Amino acid sequence: MAQKAFRVADRAAASSSSQQGPATIIPFRQKLLPHHRRYLAHWLTASQPMGILDASIESTQDSPSPLIVIWVRENADPAYLIRLDGHQDGHQWVLIDCLREHELGRYKNLNMALHTIRPVLPLPEEAAASC
Repeated sequence: MAQKAFRVADRAAASSSSQQGPATIIPFRQKLLPHHRRYLAHWLTASQPMGILDASIESTQDSPSPLIVIWVRENADPAYLIRLDGHQDGHQWVLIDCLREHELGRYKNLNMALHTIRPVLPLPEEAAASC
């Protein structure tokens, strides 16, 4: 099931890299920190009554950047993919609709990306102010 999510992520990465200029910044450290994992777990628990089934953190050898794969109850295929993308302005969390193979947005923090999927937790003030 996660295979489709990886294919969608590869296509999204290819399309976003073709839109960037000639200079690409490759960050040295892209990973989920413990507070990201805690927030994801809290969000998942709060989202389950609203149709979110499961989430997992995946990574591949091709892409050292972690992927958060999210499933909903209505479909066996992954519904959403969130990946951490290094960008000229810093890290961005890229939210992808896997079912439609469409990038939904880029966010400065994980909280905003998850809030876009299901707004079940209040946003911290600094998260709301940064977007």
